[in-house]
Amino acid sequence: MLTADQVYLVRMSLRELLPQLDPQRFWQVHRGHIVQVDAIERVHRDDAGKLTLRLRHRPERLAVSRMYGHLFKAL
Repeated sequence: MLTADQVYLVRMSLRELLPQLDPQRFWQVHRGHIVQVDAIERVHRDDAGKLTLRLRHRPERLAVSRMYGHLFKAL
């Protein structure tokens, strides 16, 4: 698990973790990524229609798989 300034080791699968999280605050955006919605700084759609997230206070960019693209229709 990543936060703005720490890395934590979580010893459970995303499949186990996701039902314990508030679906209004946390979205799975890829098979290996769950993000806190409030931490999303920007969503970018490229010419091919692929989505990429930029998070606040983190340098990484995260790909959004097509399966979860529907979450960003309203944004």
